[in-house]
Amino acid sequence: MAHYLSPEDELLPIVARGQELIDRLHAPEGTPPLLQPERSGMPRIGIALGGGSARGLTHIPFIEAMDELGLKPSVIAGTSIGALIGAGWANGMSGKELREHSMAVLGTLRIIAARLWGHQIRNLGGLLQNGLNIQLDANRVVDAFLPDPFPDHFEELQVPFYVVATDFQSWHQAVFNTGLLRPTIAGSIAIPSFFKPVHYANHLLVDGGVVNPLPLDQAAADVDILVGIDVNGDPSDRLARADYRALDVWFGSAQIMMHSLTAHMMAAYPPDVYARPHVNSFGAMEFWRVKEILEVADKEKDNFKRNLTRKVEQFILKTGETTRAGD
Repeated sequence: MAHYLSPEDELLPIVARGQELIDRLHAPEGTPPLLQPERSGMPRIGIALGGGSARGLTHIPFIEAMDELGLKPSVIAGTSIGALIGAGWANGMSGKELREHSMAVLGTLRIIAARLWGHQIRNLGGLLQNGLNIQLDANRVVDAFLPDPFPDHFEELQVPFYVVATDFQSWHQAVFNTGLLRPTIAGSIAIPSFFKPVHYANHLLVDGGVVNPLPLDQAAADVDILVGIDVNGDPSDRLARADYRALDVWFGSAQIMMHSLTAHMMAAYPPDVYARPHVNSFGAMEFWRVKEILEVADKEKDNFKRNLTRKVEQFILKTGETTRAGD
């Protein structure tokens, strides 16, 4: 339910601005968003985009939801696929533009193969279904799938952006928010054994999901509302299965590890809004099913918008303590 302000508050500029935003949050679908700069008294929103391989494409509908509410993040942190999509968002791409780009570069196996290897590998489907017997170059993948042109440095992005990778040698997370952008994203997506580790800035980088699959810690500093989008999936639709391939066991084990790490992260940095789309019906490497993956998350946009709207209203109206996710 919307909260409306009393007449005696009308002379206060911040209250008037608060009512303006509340009205916008409850406006009919299709109302032009109020994408205005941050002002004093308005919530700073930090977004953590988690890792989950192809399932991470479900980040895009939630970005669209924020666009539809007229809200912009103050900081974005991304791990793995969350780093790749988050980079586009931090560079000013809308959710709609991210959707259109993803459909254009991932729509079929032929398109994916052409971007990665040209005519060197014609049957990408068989390659992925039977298990990769070569290691991919993560730098090449980033170059192939980022929109062109794209900034080379973090400092050129429109929104402060943090990329989380894993330092294979020190066993710690490596966080980047300055300097060269592409090699840090490459390191963040470098799934062990599927991708070659990435050498950058005296680090040997592998997938950020190994240590921090949902980087709430990097998105939490100096924000009023913390949002976590967890695309790792859940075990609910696998409980009755027994016919697992070796690749299923590998990725499933990684999911279990990431789920445990995410639980600890959420205990330390509880998000105000938490989204966890149901994506386990998609294989971790089935990027060519982009249309189906996006449609699954589309069904959860309205609930996400309601939850985020409620948190923004609570902040504007200062109606007591914010209820954290899971309460």
